[in-house]
Amino acid sequence: MDKTMLEINGQGLKKQLSPMSVWALAFGCVIGWGSFINPGKKFLPNSGVAGTAIAMALGALVMVVIAFSYAYLIPKYPKAGGEFTFTRQCYGKIPAYICGWFLVAAYLTNVPMNSTAIPLIIDGIFGKEVLAWGFSYDIAGSTVTLGGIIIAGFILILFGFLNVLGVKKAGYVQTVLSTLLIVCVFSLFIGALCSPYFSFEHMKPVWGVDKSLTPWGENQNVGAAILATFAIAPWAFVGFDTIPQASEEFKFSYKKVIFIMIIAIAFGCFVYVSNNTVTAAVLDNWPELLQEDKNRWLLLEAARKIMGTPGVVLVGTGVSCAVLSGIMGFYLASSRLMYSMSKQGYLPPLFGKIDSKYGTPKNAIIFCVIVSLAGPILGREALGWFVDMSAIGASIGFLFTSLATVHVLKRDKDSGKWLMIMGILGVIFSAAFIILQLVPIPGLSGVSFGWQSYVMLGVWVAIGIVFYFMQRKKMQ
Repeated sequence: MDKTMLEINGQGLKKQLSPMSVWALAFGCVIGWGSFINPGKKFLPNSGVAGTAIAMALGALVMVVIAFSYAYLIPKYPKAGGEFTFTRQCYGKIPAYICGWFLVAAYLTNVPMNSTAIPLIIDGIFGKEVLAWGFSYDIAGSTVTLGGIIIAGFILILFGFLNVLGVKKAGYVQTVLSTLLIVCVFSLFIGALCSPYFSFEHMKPVWGVDKSLTPWGENQNVGAAILATFAIAPWAFVGFDTIPQASEEFKFSYKKVIFIMIIAIAFGCFVYVSNNTVTAAVLDNWPELLQEDKNRWLLLEAARKIMGTPGVVLVGTGVSCAVLSGIMGFYLASSRLMYSMSKQGYLPPLFGKIDSKYGTPKNAIIFCVIVSLAGPILGREALGWFVDMSAIGASIGFLFTSLATVHVLKRDKDSGKWLMIMGILGVIFSAAFIILQLVPIPGLSGVSFGWQSYVMLGVWVAIGIVFYFMQRKKMQ
């Protein structure tokens, strides 16, 4: 047992996670609300059916390449912290702090963002009047109601409590949610294929529509259509990289990690492509619907057209499982990252303490819950500015992990030409993602940050610098 862990906590994290629970952790984090709402909001407008399918397949392939680096490093550093731990061991304090600080943003912001989807799900399925009680206000173009705040806050507290109770219970809940999610999406896909409304003709324009939401026609820039969605792959697949955060709690061989990651990525790719394809193939007038309202929940309309009420139930159940599994999974990943950073002196000791009864980093989980409760209050649009950093944080984690793989292969003189190639490719892809997200490129809609997100990024960096100087003498 790690000496530092003994000194801080008196005990370590318990090994209670099964392979199925770890798959559920990764897949549940990969798939969230966005996979159900973005067919109408991002994917069909920017890339269409063909562009989205190609982009997601390419994105999944890139994530698999990067996953090999994770699978190589986890057995060498089987401690909570994942990318932060890899970077600290290979490159020292400052790179580790940069990696850890941005990963905190990547993981933690996904919890409140998922929580803001809960009122939207209720509004879309049952009508806005259900939560339209108490006071309400508008922030950044988003309406926030007291009913929405209370229901989302209740879910956040409940799932935080489940995380405190122990990783075994949390893993069981995560497995149920993730399994039900994939069953719902697959059932909807089969239902659409068997429906008389399904037609390949409805998918046109297959490469999407332009910024004014009018068809591009046959001579559009196909490469731009694909790249517009491919560039957000780190956001779309962020979650498979939560696996190393829980590596200290695995009760199985680390040899299984790569297979678990690949299956989680593949299932995630299927959900994105399936939901997008079903939406376009069933709704023959989806370009016109987008002209009327770019925020319409087109997948729900397609499901209602295919099956009526059962279709609505399928989508409602699936998206609810996606949101809840995302909250559960990112709570676990965020708290383990903060726990690891704390025990190495990068965060206050409070976050590094393990609950003697449940064997979980209770203080870190409680902190995550408190921060996340701001989500339902701020509303989805305002929070979206901050959450844009999730993709940047994930890309930085990918970059440092790939660099660490190259470093360790050279240092330990391991015979792994294949792994070296994977590591170098991971470095190239990760750097490309960061550039695509930070540098505006004409013609690529919805890829780079808006000005509000640049401001939030600057604020996060500034806070990180202050925190670094507060903690630097304690860092190990």
